[in-house]
Amino acid sequence: MLDNNTIQQLKQYLTMLEGPVVFNASLGSDENSNKMKEFLVEVTALSDLLSFEEVAGLRKPQFTVDQPDQTSGITFAGLPLGHEFASFILAVLQVSGRAPKIDEADYQQIEGITETLHFETFISLTCQNCPDVVQALNIMAVLNPNISHTMIEGGTFKEEVETKNILAVPTVFLNGEEFSSGRATLAQLLKKIPTTQKVDFKARDPFDVLVVGGGPAGASAAIYAARKGIRTGLLANEFGGQVLETLTIENIIGTPKTKGPKFMAEVKQHVEEYDVDLIDGQIATSIQKDDLVTLNLENGATLQSKAVVLATGAHWRNLNIPGEAKFKNKGVAYCPHCDGPLFAGKDVAVVGGGNSGIEAAIDLAGICHHVYVLEFLSELKADKILQERLGELHNVTVILNAETMSIDGDDKVAGLTYRKRETGEKETLAVAGAFILIGLQPNTKWLESTAVNLNERGEIITTADGRTNVAGIFAAGDCTDSRYKQIIIAMGSGATAALGAFDYLIRQG
Repeated sequence: MLDNNTIQQLKQYLTMLEGPVVFNASLGSDENSNKMKEFLVEVTALSDLLSFEEVAGLRKPQFTVDQPDQTSGITFAGLPLGHEFASFILAVLQVSGRAPKIDEADYQQIEGITETLHFETFISLTCQNCPDVVQALNIMAVLNPNISHTMIEGGTFKEEVETKNILAVPTVFLNGEEFSSGRATLAQLLKKIPTTQKVDFKARDPFDVLVVGGGPAGASAAIYAARKGIRTGLLANEFGGQVLETLTIENIIGTPKTKGPKFMAEVKQHVEEYDVDLIDGQIATSIQKDDLVTLNLENGATLQSKAVVLATGAHWRNLNIPGEAKFKNKGVAYCPHCDGPLFAGKDVAVVGGGNSGIEAAIDLAGICHHVYVLEFLSELKADKILQERLGELHNVTVILNAETMSIDGDDKVAGLTYRKRETGEKETLAVAGAFILIGLQPNTKWLESTAVNLNERGEIITTADGRTNVAGIFAAGDCTDSRYKQIIIAMGSGATAALGAFDYLIRQG
């Protein structure tokens, strides 16, 4: 089942085992159970510290990852391959006794949980956001015996997915009730869980440069500031930003092809090589400038700095039409790579004819029965090469001059209504899903009541060196009025803003 390259890599990881691990598998006579047995036999043959036993269980196929005399609370229902293979490896190492690499504050919060919590995470193997959630909940199960977690692969347990009306991944259930949906970090999940261990936010002395945002622009700004030998901090709700939702990147010069999560993991590792105070899982709510720049946080704390670089990035723009909010994660989706497999064999619509929309349509055409592409303008805006690829597909219909009016259904998406702009006539498409890909909107709403100037699109107005209209406040990346929104341009603007901030500090004495 595993190719030679994967086996060699797995052998290297298994040398890091600190104790014995047993896989207790509940198997049936079906094909998926046979595949799981084959997988476990291959894995256990790679180390004398691994063993495999068959046990009775309600859900089949699944296996737990345990120590010989103690359960860990970690279960994999379905094969943890694809993006989840890393989750499997980490679970094995952590159950063996290898400590997870998390902040001390997160350790304390997890240890302070006294309730019995059982999490179930429904995933697809093509979802690049799912492993973050699976790995976070597995860590919680390893560290606290009151917590257990089961990863459920939707392709193996289709009936369960249909019964629970799951139309987006990752979807997490806690003690049988829906708990969260979509990408989330360990810190973000912990915010939603009651704990007896109160962890106070660590106070910081004022920074020389404080970067707000953990995407490409923010990371670049932090590195360039730290290289100047000045006191640097980086505040992020989630390190990685919008790039974490990018499946394939082919235009980073010097890196012909990579994946978004992998790329940002390497960027984070690069940041951590410098003396940067990385403050993760925190959200800024306002900013003001007096002698220092003061940043107010959602948790009630404040941070101060002589200069600040705003690099908060952007998020997918909403249509703001009836049904969009109601059916979010119930047929309305924004990530075809994550949620596409849940619509296998069904008809779906893609709203948006730019690069993102056409890339989504091409991907979905290989999974879905039929794909409708709706573009507001009279022609597609995507690159020519993407339009040519789209034209080769026989199960895609492109509808131009189409104004999407509503997304329809009862408890989930059942249709989409659009207006023909040339005639005013309305048409309804019977679709099970609507993927919205109409561009990005800057994450600047929190700045609307501050002194920082924004343009009509909500973008921060900057000069050539990244300055805003407020002395000491700089900005970079997709949250600014930069004409082109690209990873490489965001990184360049982050470096520019950091250098601009350093120059500002020098001139301030």
